[in-house]
Parts: sequence; structure tokens; C-alpha cells
Amino acid sequence: MAATLPPPRLLPSGDSAITVEFSRNIDDAANRRVLALDRAMAAAPVEGVTETVPTYRSLLVHYDPVRTSFEALGEQILALAKLPVPATTKTRRWRIPMVYGGEHGIDLEDVAKTLQTTPDDIVARHVAGDYRVAMIGFTPGWSYLSGLADSLQMPRRQNPRLLTPAGTVSIGGVQTGVQCLAGPSGWHLLGRTAVRTYQLHREPTFLLEPGDHVSFAAVDAKTFAEQDRAAAAGEIVAELMPS
Repeated sequence: MAATLPPPRLLPSGDSAITVEFSRNIDDAANRRVLALDRAMAAAPVEGVTETVPTYRSLLVHYDPVRTSFEALGEQILALAKLPVPATTKTRRWRIPMVYGGEHGIDLEDVAKTLQTTPDDIVARHVAGDYRVAMIGFTPGWSYLSGLADSLQMPRRQNPRLLTPAGTVSIGGVQTGVQCLAGPSGWHLLGRTAVRTYQLHREPTFLLEPGDHVSFAAVDAKTFAEQDRAAAAGEIVAELMPS
């Protein structure tokens, strides 16, 4: 299938990296090609490549310019990008508990008003979603999820907040996401999860990986507090579901 698609654009990123661009838009098909190329390069290491960083629509390939060149590496990348994208890939499925609204999801009511519905309906729509981790970025463990229902899509906030809580689960544009660490955000805060998608001294340090599937389960504030204490002690809290 991938062989019939247009080849990616190769863009120099400084003197030791190549951006392999499959699309200029957020697109699930492009993201699958990104992840397929990332897996192909992991399965058959290419001389000189030191690291790959998958994003929604491109793969950043770091390389050692002493061991290879932009031209030589570019040819190898284009050859790998022609490989068919697997129709099915074995992926993990996570169910992430989260508490919606109140002090933990301060934008839930405003989102409901904007979308002309109720907070309970927004929760039901969000819980019903089957999401896929498209990329990890911005801050450690920040998981960008595709698959947000059309009925939940809305523009980002006009005035981003300088600080939002760790564990925030929010929506923005066509995406939803899990914010592991406290930080700025222009998205709409629906709730929080106790799950640490990044925890430095835990194994694994990063819980979610690009390509993983995610669903959410609503819990009450008391359960969230209990799970938060458990997660702080290193427990995963998220449930790994049968694939």
C-alpha cells in the first residue's frame, strides 16, 4: 500500500538530522507511515543513525555526519519508506482512570456550554472514544492522542494558561492528550488522571508508546486520590487490556 503513496519529503535539520515529512497536516494515515518507518529503522539499524523521534506527521532522524551523509542516509530512508505499511500491527491497549470536572477539570462545564450539551454528556463522549498514541512530546510523557470524536472538537483556548496540573487530561482542536508533568497549556481541561506516563525512577520510565491504544474510565475524586498515592509510590495504576 505504501509503495503507491507519494514519497516523503527529506528536509535537513541542521547538519546532523533529517526530517522525514509524510504530510503537512495532522493525519492518521501519515502517522501510521511515520511509525512504520520508525519500526523499520529500529528493526534494521542504519549506519550512522543515532536516534529517531516520531511525531504526528514526520520522523526526525538524528545521525553522525562523520559516519554518513544527508544524501547517503536519505537514499536509505526513502528505500525503507517504500516498504508496505502493515495492515495490522500488534499494539498495547491501556485503560486510564480519570476524574472529570470540578477542581480537577475546570473547563468541563465551559466545554459543555460551548458544545451546547451537558457535562455528563461530554464525559460520556470522551469515555466512549478509542484513542491512539500518535506521538510523545512537548514535555516528558506528554501523550498526544488521535481519535477524538468530531462532537468534542473545538478550538484551543485564546489565552493559554501558564500552569496546569500534572496528570491533566484535556482536549484541543482534533486531539485529546495526557499531560504528565505540570506545565503551560492552551487546551481545555476535562479532568485528571493519577497515571504517570513518565516517572524517572520507575521501570518503565515511559508508560505509553506511539501506536498504543488508550481508553478512559471515569472514577470519583476519592478513587483518584487513592490512585494518586499509589502512583506516587511507583504503581502503574493504568490497566493493560487484552489486545
